[in-house]
Amino acid sequence: QVQLVESGGGLVQAGGSLRLSCAASGSTFSIDDMGWYRQAPGKQRELVATVSRGGNINYADSVKGRFTISRDSVKNTLYLQMNSLKAEDTAVYYCNARVRSTYVTYWGQGTQVTVSS
Repeated sequence: QVQLVESGGGLVQAGGSLRLSCAASGSTFSIDDMGWYRQAPGKQRELVATVSRGGNINYADSVKGRFTISRDSVKNTLYLQMNSLKAEDTAVYYCNARVRSTYVTYWGQGTQVTVSS
């Protein structure tokens, strides 16, 4: 089992920055891929960025050049540095961890990010 706890959300003005953190605990050695997803009101949850155990990174086109995902394997923590925030980035941001061998996916409880225009 893996537990994920996000932090760092809040209210920020357009153009500002926030850094999200996701602390993983439990069977962290089993985690292969980690990522950030978001869900805005009335919309489906969408991928923001992912990073594999080997360091391969993938970003949604909408955040490329503005967001940076990073993973600290020693601290078992995932980060999302968000710069040049826009109103359309407003959403609940969820941390995700995936174990390939068992096809199990874990989710955090989410953290609210609100960008005022």
